[in-house]
Order: sequence, then structure tokens, then C-alpha cells
Amino acid sequence: MSTHPEVLWAQRSSDTTAEKNVVYLSVNLPDIQENTLKCDLTSKNLSFAATAGNESKNIPENNYAFSINFYKEIDPEKSTKKLSSRSFYLVLRKKDKALEYWPRLTSEKIKTPYIKTDFSKWVDEDEQGGGSNTLDDDMGGMDMSGMGGMGGMSGGMDFEKMMADIKAKGSDEAGADEDEEDPVQV
Repeated sequence: MSTHPEVLWAQRSSDTTAEKNVVYLSVNLPDIQENTLKCDLTSKNLSFAATAGNESKNIPENNYAFSINFYKEIDPEKSTKKLSSRSFYLVLRKKDKALEYWPRLTSEKIKTPYIKTDFSKWVDEDEQGGGSNTLDDDMGGMDMSGMGGMGGMSGGMDFEKMMADIKAKGSDEAGADEDEEDPVQV
């Protein structure tokens, strides 16, 4: 009997550049035995099966499998795969150029507990841009493009002037307090 490995996904979209229309998939499964790995990728479906584990490290061997019908078509010839000791990574090229994100990974509108959003790679639609979409990139890195200088706080803010204004205002208020007469007690 096979179990489902954890599958993480994120995406990018562009209506002008095909290379920026991708889905990142990570199958989190350490110690995949490469000779057992079966990954069948079509334009509408991904089928995965593998044995993972290492008896010499006292990690029991288990069989894992899943199949996903994609929300929309992908281009399997332009998609890439990479196996590491911790995960199996795929960068799937979306077939259609579109600015809008897919609302979900799968064609079925059901909750699939083993498929989760990869927040380490996710970028909101309005913040996407720049960067390359290859497996040689840092797969765990967060795309900070579009964030601007201070984490998105660009726009010419002058902190020195702001602090000087606060100090000036504070000393004016302190001086005003000193000039006031003490209230008369009745």
C-alpha cells in the first residue's frame, strides 16, 4: 500500500514571457531511492511513485505515490525535474501565457490534504517580477523583487527629518509647559 508524500506548490504568471509562467512543485520525501522513482508528466497530469527510506540509517522503507490532474495544461517538454536527498523538485511550465494565477493546482475543486502552498516560494500576483525560474536557483529562497528598499517602504521617506521634527515639536511643547503659570488653588 502506498502513502501520499507531502506536495508543496507555488506559481508565477506572465502574459508576455512564457518562461515566467511556471508552477513550482516540491515532493518532500527524504531518501528517495532513485532506481524506484517513476514520474510520468503529461500536459494534464502528473503521476509519481517511489520508494523512500534507508535501512542502513534505520529509516524504514515505504512506498509513496500520488496522481494530480492539473487545473490547466502545462508544457512537459519545457518543464524540469531535480532529485535531491531531501526532495524531488519540478518546475512546470504553464502552457498558456496569462497574468492571472491558477486558483488551485488541481482540476478538481476539492481539498487535498497532502497538497499545500509553499509559502517559501509564493509571491502574490501583484508582487511578482524579476528572477529566473530554473532549478539551479535557490529553491528555498523567497522572491523579494518588488519589495523596494526598506521591505516595501520606499517612496522618499526622510527619517532624519522626521526625527528632527519630532524633537523640535517635543521641545516646543516642553517649553510651553514651562511658561504656563501654576494653577491657583482655591
